[in-house]
Amino acid sequence: MNKIIVIISLLLSFHTSAQEYRSPLDIPLLLSANFGELRNNHFHSGIDIKTQGVEGKPVYSIADGYISRIGVSPSGYGLVLYIDHPNGQTSVYGHLSSYNVRISEYVKQEQYKQESFRIDVKLSPYQIPVKKGDLVAYTGNTGGSGGPHLHFEIRETKTEKALDPLVYYKKIIADNKSPEVKGIAAYPVPGRGVINGTILPLHQSVTQLKAGGYSPLKQSIEAWGLIGLGIKAYDRMDATSNIYGVRVVSLSVDNKEVFRSEVAGFPFDQSRMINTFTEFADWRLNKSFYMQSFIEPGNKLPFYSSINSGYININEERPYQISYELEDLYGNKSVYDFTVIGKKQNIITPSACNQVLIWDKDNKYNTDQFTLSIPKGNLYNDVCFTLSQASSTEYYSDIYSVNKTPVPLDKSGEVSIKLSSDPLSNKKQYGVVQLTNNRASWIGGSYKNGSIIAKIRELGIRLAVSADTEAPKITRIETSGKGKRRIVVPKDEIRIRMSDNLSGIATFKGTIDGKFALFTHDMKSSIYTYKFDPARFKKGITHKIVFTATDGCGNTAQYTGEFFY
Repeated sequence: MNKIIVIISLLLSFHTSAQEYRSPLDIPLLLSANFGELRNNHFHSGIDIKTQGVEGKPVYSIADGYISRIGVSPSGYGLVLYIDHPNGQTSVYGHLSSYNVRISEYVKQEQYKQESFRIDVKLSPYQIPVKKGDLVAYTGNTGGSGGPHLHFEIRETKTEKALDPLVYYKKIIADNKSPEVKGIAAYPVPGRGVINGTILPLHQSVTQLKAGGYSPLKQSIEAWGLIGLGIKAYDRMDATSNIYGVRVVSLSVDNKEVFRSEVAGFPFDQSRMINTFTEFADWRLNKSFYMQSFIEPGNKLPFYSSINSGYININEERPYQISYELEDLYGNKSVYDFTVIGKKQNIITPSACNQVLIWDKDNKYNTDQFTLSIPKGNLYNDVCFTLSQASSTEYYSDIYSVNKTPVPLDKSGEVSIKLSSDPLSNKKQYGVVQLTNNRASWIGGSYKNGSIIAKIRELGIRLAVSADTEAPKITRIETSGKGKRRIVVPKDEIRIRMSDNLSGIATFKGTIDGKFALFTHDMKSSIYTYKFDPARFKKGITHKIVFTATDGCGNTAQYTGEFFY
């Protein structure tokens, strides 16, 4: 009966207006990041609200609803809550330090039930209903957070489409500042266009002038054939020094709009398409985001309106007047004008490649020792693919340079690399590594018929086969820090430090007196902490602790010790 009453009460409030959402915090809302901000391999799916540099600020449900999902993870969102609301939207609260008492007890029960620190649990409407303004959690810095803040999202419940939360909080967050232009890029379409006599992209920085406006381009853009343009820009807001993503980009040629993007919402499974929204190669090489003002054929983002997908055909010897207009959610605008000079030039044929990979087909490239497979739908455009190979005595295979330039994959491709030597009896210890500046990063893979097969997420990388034969290192911490900062670990805690040399920690488990003990962990630290729970372990006796860790290759280490509590 109680279940029915809860569900009916939720349905009766279905028409609650989104404009009636309360703030998730009781402090002034200042943002450290906005919706759609450009990130490595993803768009930012919410807003990051500053918490005055500290953790522990109370977090409130923005409307009636129920806790629909709870997550605990050492990475990603860290401690996170999802609240489904009757209007068809879900609010998300991430990087929390802790939950309220009721939710905390539920989480602990689930962790002990699953014998795992990491959990992801979905709940029914009647389990933990909440009212607008209920205290549900406290802000923190858990998971992939770089400092104390609240990551806050609003999604469509059924589709999980991410929406811009700022739409609902414009009235209480001030913004009178316009976006800022930082650079202009021009891209000749390979084999169909040329810029200043080359087929290379041209990037130019732009600066704001003290007298107002922007500096002109230092180098003229002389083009012929089919080209695309791009812009580097940020937004600003009142009362902060942070930079933000730009919501609207409009490109006009000779006073006619040919391209427009508006980052108002996106499905989560399209977030990685930021790598076609922006110029991927420049991000990988220079950590700089140029937003492309053209739509590659594999780009499915819902942001755009355009003519000829935003590409510009320079087919007359004359000046083409180009104008960019940038706009934020508040209507603050910036304009940058420049000229592309139409000048007839020979269209340059791209250099030879090993194979052209077609964006809308299954692609496979083979040699005797290397295979690349990219399923249909993983490329955003055709790729002139190259492969080079160098012998190596350091690795268990040759070193392969998989394409000259960085190219993103939407989901993944697969490589198969033949071993040049195969001395290990435990084949699970082999894995593919990515080599960057003489540093090896573990990708992994599996052994099959003398080769290692692994998934990759991009081209333009160097790969080889390595092995992880070392077990993780585990030590118990009695004190931490040095000198005046040396701290004795509290008597009601056990701290374990753990590290791995290559493949990373895959699983860990602690037991006390043979029973599961809940060790907490955050990705920013190598320390795993257990806080004594008198309800689970008897006081006044000597206890035995066993801590076991396994890395990505199955190498296992174990720490065993005793303590009095």
